[in-house]
Amino acid sequence: MILVTGASGHVGGELVELLADRGRQVRALVRDPADSGVRPGVEVVGGDLNRPESLFEALRGVDGVFLLGGFSDMSGVLARAKAAGVGHVVLLSSRSVVGGHLDNAVVGMHMGSEAAVRESGIDWTVLRPSGFMSNTFEWVGQLSAGDVVRAPFADAPIATIDPYDIASVAAAVLGRAEHFGQNHALSGPAALLPADRVEILAKVLGRPLRFEGQPDGEARDEMSRTIPAKYVEAFFRFFVDGEFDDTPVLPTVEELTGRPPRTFEEWAAAHARAFR
Repeated sequence: MILVTGASGHVGGELVELLADRGRQVRALVRDPADSGVRPGVEVVGGDLNRPESLFEALRGVDGVFLLGGFSDMSGVLARAKAAGVGHVVLLSSRSVVGGHLDNAVVGMHMGSEAAVRESGIDWTVLRPSGFMSNTFEWVGQLSAGDVVRAPFADAPIATIDPYDIASVAAAVLGRAEHFGQNHALSGPAALLPADRVEILAKVLGRPLRFEGQPDGEARDEMSRTIPAKYVEAFFRFFVDGEFDDTPVLPTVEELTGRPPRTFEEWAAAHARAFR
């Protein structure tokens, strides 16, 4: 039995589908089972990773866990998992931790989660992906109003990865002893600027889209309306100050799944309905 946390999210949702399609036993953890969006036939349980005591039913009889990081008591979550007899945890982290600065809030969050997993006494595997292609959903509101996309960090290319590929790697490594104690860095097939993604999205949608880079001050003000200040500062340190290079293209997805990672055009075509 595999417990997938964040089962209504981009990566967790893809992983639930993959495991179910392959006939593996899967249990989906969500905060609200009544509004999970998980496909019929998959066992859905409620629980909150910020409240480890809420996970008793979710962890019962579980052999492996796909675990999101960054919650308030990761050690408590992992202690519950160990007590339940979980044998393997696959943690979703970030490749920003490699050479990253602990005082950067994003790096520190992921480093703390990784440390908790390593100290848990459970066999573990860490996945460290690049930025997600699904972050492009942030543009849906703008594209419903017109053909111009304004976005920050115009000069920062990212080798974005399809969450489906992260899920595919997770499915490939869950329960496999040769991946115990391994850190797998993942990326998509090309480093793209925001303008490149807009151009590709325009082709897929058949619309004359245009990209405009946001000035840093405007971007900071807009992000601060919905994102805690420490994380806004972290992203500016990454992509304005140059603290994190998310451009390297890696072979890991193909090595672990037997196929190349999906392109941004493939991701956009699969999700085109969201932008129409």
